Amino acid sequence: MSVPRSVALERTLYTLAAPVLAAAPNLAPDSPVNTVVQLAGAAGVGGWVLAYKSDEPGAGRKILRWSPLVLAAAVDVAAKNTTGWGPYWLDGLLAAGWAAAGLLVMPFSRHTRKGHRPALAAPAPAPHLQSAAPEPSPAQPDDGADAFTRQVRWLWENRGMPGRTIVVKATAHPGMPNDLSLLLRASEAGRPISGLTEEAVAAAFGVDVTDVTIREVARQYGREGGPGWKEVDVTPDANERRRKAPTRREWWADRIGAGGPVPGSEFVKEVRDHARRVTHYIAQVPDEMGEPRVNKHALAAALRTKYDEGRLFVTVDGNQVLVSLWDSSPLAQVFPATRELLTPDKDGRWVTGYLGNGQPARNRVYTDRGAAHGIFVAPSGGGKTQLMGLHVAADALWGAVVMLATEAPDEKTAALGRHTARYGVGALYMIRLLRAMVALMEIRGEMPWEDGQIHEWDPARPGCPYRMLSAYLDEFLSAARHGDYGAEIMDLAELVSVKGRKYGVGLKVAGQSIYVQDGFTQLLCENLRDNCIPVVLKVAPKKVTDMFKALGIAPEHIPDPLPRSFSPEEKGRIERIMRGEPEPPADSNTGGAGWIVEGKQPEVLRTLFMDFKAGIDGYFPDTIATLTDYEIRELEARDLWFDWTEPPRPGEFGPEPDDDEDGGGKRRGGGKSATRRDAVTSPRQALEAIKNLSGV
Repeated sequence: MSVPRSVALERTLYTLAAPVLAAAPNLAPDSPVNTVVQLAGAAGVGGWVLAYKSDEPGAGRKILRWSPLVLAAAVDVAAKNTTGWGPYWLDGLLAAGWAAAGLLVMPFSRHTRKGHRPALAAPAPAPHLQSAAPEPSPAQPDDGADAFTRQVRWLWENRGMPGRTIVVKATAHPGMPNDLSLLLRASEAGRPISGLTEEAVAAAFGVDVTDVTIREVARQYGREGGPGWKEVDVTPDANERRRKAPTRREWWADRIGAGGPVPGSEFVKEVRDHARRVTHYIAQVPDEMGEPRVNKHALAAALRTKYDEGRLFVTVDGNQVLVSLWDSSPLAQVFPATRELLTPDKDGRWVTGYLGNGQPARNRVYTDRGAAHGIFVAPSGGGKTQLMGLHVAADALWGAVVMLATEAPDEKTAALGRHTARYGVGALYMIRLLRAMVALMEIRGEMPWEDGQIHEWDPARPGCPYRMLSAYLDEFLSAARHGDYGAEIMDLAELVSVKGRKYGVGLKVAGQSIYVQDGFTQLLCENLRDNCIPVVLKVAPKKVTDMFKALGIAPEHIPDPLPRSFSPEEKGRIERIMRGEPEPPADSNTGGAGWIVEGKQPEVLRTLFMDFKAGIDGYFPDTIATLTDYEIRELEARDLWFDWTEPPRPGEFGPEPDDDEDGGGKRRGGGKSATRRDAVTSPRQALEAIKNLSGV
């Protein structure tokens, strides 16, 4: 058999180097030869370490390749540290053993490549059967896996075992030919999986990165878990179907919950109300996220509508969200008023209109504190008189005495006046009504009930000797600015707002503003707000924030302005522009639309519609309630019950000026200027002031 030239040369070097390894440490310990041998041994140790850490196969072959250098360094160190040539010529024996190992064991040159090609003259080895099967690959353990898992393992190994992981189990998804789930573990036991990424898995299977999901593996009975294990979903088919035809839950997760209009929310269910033509979506966020955060404009875009169309309404209840999407805006509908809706129930509540989510919005005749007050705010044409008519009818149907004073007359107010105990126009009429209300507070405070005791007014307590009085002051701010009567009107209104509820006296104020700068005092606003359910209609967008701040609404609950129209825009604008045609007229249809403020947050509503043109008699009871005879006698005794439309009586508003002082005998309607008089803090003080002014 011929020996390859490289093998013969290597064996010659072993034979010649052995005497040098034995002699150099003994004859010249400081010789550079020793240093070279030891450096070569250190390089061999480094080669061992790299071979051990390498992921490539053939680590043993690499270790054997570097072993002659390491063993030579070991012989050199041993010879250097023995005395002389060592006992029994040990240094020579070690060197000879090193040379014999290089001669007998497969030489270094035979391990520089995976297989050694035999010499051309060498005969081919005779074929023979292997006595044992080759050792299985770590990526292909013999664990009885199913055919699909074995196929995936071959693919996984051929793609380089991404993240140095092994496929434990592969599961195909039914009905999805390209979708599967993998259970992976680290190829080296006890090591975490640190290099596995979606990109690496996507490259191995030839799919998009978005089609790969890597999850943690929880520990289960009979199976390990933790950082050494991962679960991987490869779902190109499911993602393609999800993009083209998602389920409602998938659509919500992708478009709304995943960082969208309601971040973190999870879809619960969808409910379609065909009768009311509205679709409700219910979702929730985890408890640890707190109250849901809703971007209403982005939510409207996701639902293919516009927020200012009035079709979308959002209600937050704890960690749940209700999204109501109407086919057409419910605020554009007309809800006819009926006597049944306006009749208060046993708790004094009646239907004012309907909220944007379809719920009935209710107001009240009285509260647990006593007679209810009222605030109605709306610009001209906003539906204020309609709203006031609903309240007048509800009070009358409950049996209350209703009186109405307005600063300026109009057709609808006059029609309402025919169904009240007293109705009049002007600031003079309003101040006389307020004076009578203040006097009634003292009169009622001294009227004994059936049990002979004096009680604060309570509709649930039997034996009350008087009816509730509900007084409406329309265009209140205009009257409060009157040069002669305005200051007293505001003072008396404040007084009634403080204590009128205890005597069954309710004050209902209507106007276009409740701003303090417009003359509406903070005290009056707070007193009315705390004992009523305010209704604000059709406020200009720039005034919404200031209006609700005046009502004590927190900044985070101040609503967005209402749209100018609830009717959808007509399509075809581009075609109209191209043809040079004008736009169709806009239908505002926002009369009676606004907000009702029962809790801390205003709710959008549309009030009931009272048809004045068809007649309003059917909304009211047949009999108009009035004050008791005793109350009227007491008011007459105080010169406060007469025809309030008369001109000012002598001495009614202070002493009459002398003719000389008046510059020609001209009689003034009152002696009071617009300056506020001293504060009145009790009904008795107010009554005394009235007596002094009227000379009673």
